[in-house]
Amino acid sequence: MKENKSAFQNVHRFLKREILFCEISPLCFALSEKKGNLKRHISDFFSKEVFANRKSDDLLPHSVFSYQSGLIKKGKGIDPETQYNKAHNIDVACSSIDKLVIHPGETFSFWRTVGSITEKRGYKKGRVIEGGKLITGVGGGLCNLGNVIHLLVLHTPLDVTEVHYHSDALASDHGRRIPMSSGTSVNYNRIDFRFKNNTEADFQLLARVEGETLFAEIRSNDTMKYSYDISEENHCFRKEGDKYFRVSKIYRDTISPETGEVVSHDLIRDNHSEVMFDISEISPELIK
Repeated sequence: MKENKSAFQNVHRFLKREILFCEISPLCFALSEKKGNLKRHISDFFSKEVFANRKSDDLLPHSVFSYQSGLIKKGKGIDPETQYNKAHNIDVACSSIDKLVIHPGETFSFWRTVGSITEKRGYKKGRVIEGGKLITGVGGGLCNLGNVIHLLVLHTPLDVTEVHYHSDALASDHGRRIPMSSGTSVNYNRIDFRFKNNTEADFQLLARVEGETLFAEIRSNDTMKYSYDISEENHCFRKEGDKYFRVSKIYRDTISPETGEVVSHDLIRDNHSEVMFDISEISPELIK
């Protein structure tokens, strides 16, 4: 009875444009997902994009950038099982991505490469964000992999053509704060991460899980004209009403390797992320 009353109230709020259709009920959310997936399939079918789909066991000669990410987050309220399931899910997805080559003119799509997320394909329940809340869902944790690939691409001349963000304050920072170490959002199939190779070089993605760590690298058959660096300015936490938010500005610097000169200093994320971990873990000096 309470659920029906709540749904009725949400319909009224939807008609008043206070909430979205997908927020009325779990059924409406599922229908919105189906609609988004269908629109994506239709759009891709009629698209002129050429999607990368070929792998090579021969590694391209030049390592452009590599990164490793610890997959097991710890802290108050974090269920260890969902963390180990996340590592498992990423391992399954890496089998589709590892050694993929993106040729000139081709577009990489996270979901066209990884495919559907089902228990039949070996995925387990990890943490996902739904309706602004952390819950468990099949394939949870793949945003971590999407973010690492995004970070690799930011260190290349490749062009990001689609990116979405969720909070990058899902777990407290342990040790040095690393900007762009999380926050990229992917959700099959409507929320994708895509980039296009508009250069004349080939690029290759490597991704594997060993134990509790994700190792990723992007390689090329050519040397790079520039190097790239990610920096963050004005990082702090703010209390807004009853909630706390991580606030910062994240930039990508394009650097000439010959002179060390910063050719461009581009804002890539104006960060305003709701804190989704225990606020007692925030260092008091970082709260403004």
